[in-house]
Amino acid sequence: MLKYQIVGGLYRNIFKPLAFSRDAEGVHDRITAIGEWLENYPQLISWISYRSPKLKRKVLGIEFENPVGLAGGFDYDGHLAKVLKHVGFGFNTVGTITAKPYEGNPKPRLLRLPKSQALLVNKGFKSEGAVVVAGRLDNKNLTEHTMGISVGSSNLPQVNTTSKAVDDYLFTFDIFKHKKYVKYFELNISCPNTAMTESFTTPANLKVLVTAVNKLDLKQPVFVKMPNEIEFRTAADLVRICMDKGIRGFIFSNLVKHWDNPGLHVEEVEKIKSFRGNFSGKPTFENSNNLLAFARKKFGTNIAIIGCGGIFGPEDALFKLQSGADLVQLITGMIYQGPQLVGQINEYLDNKGNHDKIITYAKN
Repeated sequence: MLKYQIVGGLYRNIFKPLAFSRDAEGVHDRITAIGEWLENYPQLISWISYRSPKLKRKVLGIEFENPVGLAGGFDYDGHLAKVLKHVGFGFNTVGTITAKPYEGNPKPRLLRLPKSQALLVNKGFKSEGAVVVAGRLDNKNLTEHTMGISVGSSNLPQVNTTSKAVDDYLFTFDIFKHKKYVKYFELNISCPNTAMTESFTTPANLKVLVTAVNKLDLKQPVFVKMPNEIEFRTAADLVRICMDKGIRGFIFSNLVKHWDNPGLHVEEVEKIKSFRGNFSGKPTFENSNNLLAFARKKFGTNIAIIGCGGIFGPEDALFKLQSGADLVQLITGMIYQGPQLVGQINEYLDNKGNHDKIITYAKN
């Protein structure tokens, strides 16, 4: 569609060079403020969305207007929860939200690697805390939105044992579990920027966590956000532990933590070697695709999969769907390509995506 070519060209040739010349986190904060203002004037942004009844999906009992979602890690305090539907997303995740507020890891927390089509991320679950975010979302009219909450444990010194981290997770789940606007949860066990959260990628600790979550008797389905750099056997073990406790949703996958990932441009990495963090964007693409394809083949229709990582164009999204994903999520591709990317993907899936090959795999 011509409008996407025009918007994308303006974004990449005018806005992006200006934005990329400034501090990445500062630009993110300004975009967030503008986006929250736009929720009162949806007509100013909704024209770039693309809608078709053929794009609707039903996964784990949830109705999705289309299969393209915003991943957790962009709207971490819920300021954009209302406007994202009008951008064209079929669903959006707020968070990751933690029980206690946390300022974030020391700056800089966000760096761009244009040659690698990546971001170096080190926010460490920057969050205003569950109570504050819930208060904000309560005051937005979200009844017609498909929105989820990503839950993590507070990245604070006092949350320093598995038991304390589990209690921290449960506090946030308890805050949101009766909110009608929360359609699903994400259980973030794999953020490599937080020590305690990453510990739940070990089978023994994960079993403790999902056993506790199971006792909450949540009405909403849970999607577990899985690590990017794990072996198939480990992934299968983690999936089985979750399934044993009634969790059927999985997201493949989170950030890349290995700085020698072949998707990273060596010269770019050398320039930022004094910084800390992990990588989003294209370097995550191959591993996430391999993991989701493996999980689909291994567990069939007994699980639901969201493919996340490295989507920079319609073909990337289609590849994940055809590899076994029920839905897809993105962030970094939108930052590099522009907000029209969501509409472009949906238009492509509707008109050129071979609907007979794009199916919802999971049993409802």
